[in-house]
Amino acid sequence: MGVKEHILVVGGAGYIGSHMCKHLHAAGYTPVVLDNLERGHRQAVQWGPFVHGNMDDIEVLHDVFTRYPIAAVMHFAAFAYVGESVQDPGRYYRNNVAAPIVLLQQMANHGLNRFIFSSTCAIYGEPAAVPMDEAHPIVPINPYGRGKFMVEQILDDFRAGHGIESMCLRYFNAAGADPDRLIGEDHRPETHLIPLALEVALGKREALTIYGDDYPTADGTCIRDYIHIEDLARAHLLALEKMKADAVLSHKYNLGNGSGYSVKEVLDTARSITGQAIPARIGPRRPGDPARLVGSGALARRELGWKPQYPDLRSIIETAWNWHKNNPNGFGE
Repeated sequence: MGVKEHILVVGGAGYIGSHMCKHLHAAGYTPVVLDNLERGHRQAVQWGPFVHGNMDDIEVLHDVFTRYPIAAVMHFAAFAYVGESVQDPGRYYRNNVAAPIVLLQQMANHGLNRFIFSSTCAIYGEPAAVPMDEAHPIVPINPYGRGKFMVEQILDDFRAGHGIESMCLRYFNAAGADPDRLIGEDHRPETHLIPLALEVALGKREALTIYGDDYPTADGTCIRDYIHIEDLARAHLLALEKMKADAVLSHKYNLGNGSGYSVKEVLDTARSITGQAIPARIGPRRPGDPARLVGSGALARRELGWKPQYPDLRSIIETAWNWHKNNPNGFGE
């Protein structure tokens, strides 16, 4: 390939961003990580240069864009706790909407025109039909989802005004870990079902709370679509390659397996893999939790050539367990 193309990975010290960096490196790129480490981990940055800073710091961005020959920007630096976004919407809109505007403006100022955006199924709100495809009505019901959709609309405007092409990848529940066990999921606080169940298996929590068992599903618990982190990273890489192949290209894709698993199914699979009892208690429903969230990845499969390599729940949880078992304290900070 000759000189490696540099890809700026904003939020590259986080869960999804760090896995993306590993994939970029394996594909012959040099990932340049920009992260303020508020929710990321320095130890997760292993495949390229690291720049400590904020994505809305003009001086930092100018330095990055002049020091490295950046070919594209990937954005993973959003806050992503729905409940927190409801409690503190201003903080979410500052980080998830205002800061990316600064990043995009600096890209325009430096003549960069490829942007890949980590979006979310939360833009759709309550499901009108499942599996949800890209034609599903967009009616976000919380600041997190609204902020992500705002950025998608802003990207349309930056395309018209500055020629910045973008890929928006709307995905469902990211899960699993690097099969090589080098990196994995380490959120603080942790709110995701699979790592919470595995923390119980490790004895770090007494029990798992199931929020509601009276939903209109087969076992009464919520159903969610889980996407392996490796498959998410692969989709971003395919999106990048498609942007390079096509001169003018901006698209929005759902990334879903097209099937979902209930909370109890996740719990039973985790028990089988870990060999631990993983006690659980039933709690009240959480406001805004739909009974079923399942995404269609048909368009991404057709146009990007994306094919999940870990479509089943067991393989997803097995890689997560291998990471947590070998790194019970996460990155140990």
